[in-house]
Amino acid sequence: MEVDQEQLLRTITRVVNTLKAAGLRFALAGGCAVYARGGPASDHDVDIFVTEQDAGVARKALIAEGMRAADPPEDWLTKVYDGDCLVDLIFRPNQRPVTPELLDSCDELRVGATAAPVLPATDVIVDKLLVLGPHRCDLTPLLPIARALREQVDWARVERETAGSPYARACLGLLTDLGVKGVSDAEPG
Repeated sequence: MEVDQEQLLRTITRVVNTLKAAGLRFALAGGCAVYARGGPASDHDVDIFVTEQDAGVARKALIAEGMRAADPPEDWLTKVYDGDCLVDLIFRPNQRPVTPELLDSCDELRVGATAAPVLPATDVIVDKLLVLGPHRCDLTPLLPIARALREQVDWARVERETAGSPYARACLGLLTDLGVKGVSDAEPG
């Protein structure tokens, strides 16, 4: 379900303030992390990375603030709604656990009316590439994201971490052909 940008920003502010007040470690991820890092705006949902140990506590804290719980069939996240805006509390994206080290690597960035820890651009791109598969292979939304974040991305690390996915390799080849990433990009400074 699409929601407007103002609602997403209100929800981000509400989620960030609630999780900070609860003393939880988390990171803004997905399309909202792309937006926080200067990429295209998200019109979808709010993705928050938490450790598996903190997922239930985070969900309870958000419910206590008036959000409503949703019970997803997936075993790698939990969900709440802030009005019509979906918030995914993700603890195992693409079968990879959210770790304290990943959360340590985040930058505190301004997003709307708040500041939040935001997933590094390299990790955002890795996650977006690892979602690609035989039933989800539309590169259209990924191209402007990669273009917008390209100077923040360690492309060599992206290639290493997605090497097992033929879909990711195909997308990276296209990004190289389009000049979004260089053939031998060095790590960002």
